[in-house]
Amino acid sequence: MPRHTLIASALSLALTCFGGGVSASPEFWQYEWPRTDFETTSVDSWVEILSGGPPKDGIPALSDPSFLPVSEETRLADREPVITVEIEGAPARAYPLRYLTWHEIVNDSVGDRPIAVTFCPLCNSGIVFDRQVQEDILSFGVSGKLRNSDMVMYDHQTESWWQQATGEGIVGAFTGAKLQALPSWMESWEAFAARNPEGQVMDQPGYPRAYGINPYRGYDTSSRPFLYSGENPPFDISPLVRVVRVGDKAWPVTRLRETPTLTEEGLTLTWAAGAASALDTESIAKGRDVGMIRVRDAEGRDVAHDVMFAFAFHAFWPTGTWMLETGPAVADGG
Repeated sequence: MPRHTLIASALSLALTCFGGGVSASPEFWQYEWPRTDFETTSVDSWVEILSGGPPKDGIPALSDPSFLPVSEETRLADREPVITVEIEGAPARAYPLRYLTWHEIVNDSVGDRPIAVTFCPLCNSGIVFDRQVQEDILSFGVSGKLRNSDMVMYDHQTESWWQQATGEGIVGAFTGAKLQALPSWMESWEAFAARNPEGQVMDQPGYPRAYGINPYRGYDTSSRPFLYSGENPPFDISPLVRVVRVGDKAWPVTRLRETPTLTEEGLTLTWAAGAASALDTESIAKGRDVGMIRVRDAEGRDVAHDVMFAFAFHAFWPTGTWMLETGPAVADGG
């Protein structure tokens, strides 16, 4: 969410786009959100929710995007990261982070499955959700609000608010509802194209954005997350270290770099070099190598997971289990 007037020169491009973050409350939000039921919420305190700078839809989510055959894509560099969605019966699809960094949500359908491809740059959280909740098929936009530095989404149907990292409704008619996370993963464009020569890649949106430029340059090597006042992770884990989250368990990616195949808790996690960070250098294509991760179950099936920053895991799963080299651990007091 390019909304950083409080981060110094490392985010200078974002500063030209949006203002800084300020706290707010329903009394201030009602004009912008007349359809949202603020009386129904699971949020303990409105202080938890901040305005990240842009207003509602100031970061425009995409719907029904266009796609190109893999063979016709010429913009992407080999190491550029994409979010991959492979649903049986439909061509595999790649959603480049060069676009998601600027739009954060893509409402799409793959085969008969309505999906929302989401990416919160401030948490490095990329999750694909099923957009159907019971009988309702929802579409999502970017609220402009943050909670624990994570994007708060909203649905266009009821304007309920949803936490991107957890997929849970937190304000409004869908409070307590849960979106189903679908198996997806981040990998390089080269890896996707090699495995899926008949696949599809999302075409460049028709917005005046500097696609391919990282508006958060240097962010994932910062000492502190943006607009986050919560606790640091336990066990001396740096807040902006990437972790692989599966449910309420998190594996530090530093472990996987040392042991590229780990089999624990009935899962096999693999790491391979070759994908650039979207949150490092100004050019996404030139970002340092943060690798590619897959998570599979005992039958070899892909498992829904997220590769997020450690601070976000601790914020949303304070009693979660950290899968450390020394064994599973839970924070004191958690």
